[in-house]
Amino acid sequence: MDIVASPPERSRPRPHAIASPVPRLLALGVIGPGRIGGALLDQLRAARTRLASQAGLALELRGIATRSRMWLDCDDPQLDQRNGAQTWRPADLDVFAAHVRGAQGMAMLVDCSASEAVTDRYAGWLAAGIHVVTPNKLAGSGPLARWQAIRAAAAAGASRWRYEATVCAGLPVIQTLRDLLDTGDILHAVEGMFSGTLAWLCSRYDATGPFSALLREAHAQGYTEPDPREDLSGTDVARKLVILAREAGWPLSLEDVEVESLVPPALAALPADAFLERLGRGELAELDAPLAERLARTRQAGCVLRHVASLDAHGRATVRLQALPAHHPFVHVRLTDNVVQLRTARYCDNPLIVQGPGAGPQVTAGGVFADMLRIAEIQGALA
Repeated sequence: MDIVASPPERSRPRPHAIASPVPRLLALGVIGPGRIGGALLDQLRAARTRLASQAGLALELRGIATRSRMWLDCDDPQLDQRNGAQTWRPADLDVFAAHVRGAQGMAMLVDCSASEAVTDRYAGWLAAGIHVVTPNKLAGSGPLARWQAIRAAAAAGASRWRYEATVCAGLPVIQTLRDLLDTGDILHAVEGMFSGTLAWLCSRYDATGPFSALLREAHAQGYTEPDPREDLSGTDVARKLVILAREAGWPLSLEDVEVESLVPPALAALPADAFLERLGRGELAELDAPLAERLARTRQAGCVLRHVASLDAHGRATVRLQALPAHHPFVHVRLTDNVVQLRTARYCDNPLIVQGPGAGPQVTAGGVFADMLRIAEIQGALA
């Protein structure tokens, strides 16, 4: 069974809903107005009128915070225009959260940063009755004690923590897994290609040129992280696997995942500038030679090379290059698509597959927005 990449219907305002005479208020604070946060702010602004008239939901942006400064609506009534915000204060997350919570209606903080300091505050915010939505993977895959504290804080009160966009951006992976488990299904295994960068590299690599040439092209097109070694190391994929494992009930930590890094030790030790300089000159023989040999062995076996993350029924998690038979569904992914295969008691012979674009600011912001609306609907803020 395949799931298309569009957001679940439940996350969308219902077209037949009767507008509320007085829209219910959702007070928002956005942390990290970068690529994803900026795309989210644009989506919120575009949807504001429609949500108020069709769903009875009034979105009120109360503040925006970066690492060093913040803008509050009490200082600047035109905060939602973002580019016109002139008055700013030094960043103080406690003051920021208190300001958002001080509004009438439901309070929600959206963390689009990649900051440990922000995730450290999730439990306190949830305990104070503030909902938290995030694409930040650090909370879901970081220290187990912190993750347990966040879950406990959400369970103890009426606040919600949603993080669908931490795995495969806007694809409904976590919600699908959660729905299966909540309705009594039993997870047997998860397999996936969780890196759009590595999906693109593996599908394009045919040994007619060095692997590093493709990596240089991917970097130039913005497919990779600023330092491509972050993609090649497999750590980001491992984080996503830890999030799914914890969702399924296994208390895994990042250290429990067997990760095969594609970065040779000599290259891993280089400063970022030195690595990028060598990449630009095409002088990465330490990377190219092992991958060319690996591809040759894979082809001799009649297989195709793909970067795969796996979680089995015993909670064993691995991230590595695999030689897959030509009929495997992962062989035919498109461009930078992510694909996740869930094998369960119900979906044992024909596993459930979720596939589609798993990266990019627009689709990631859309996944965050869907989580926001899902909380609003659960809390009765949608008409």
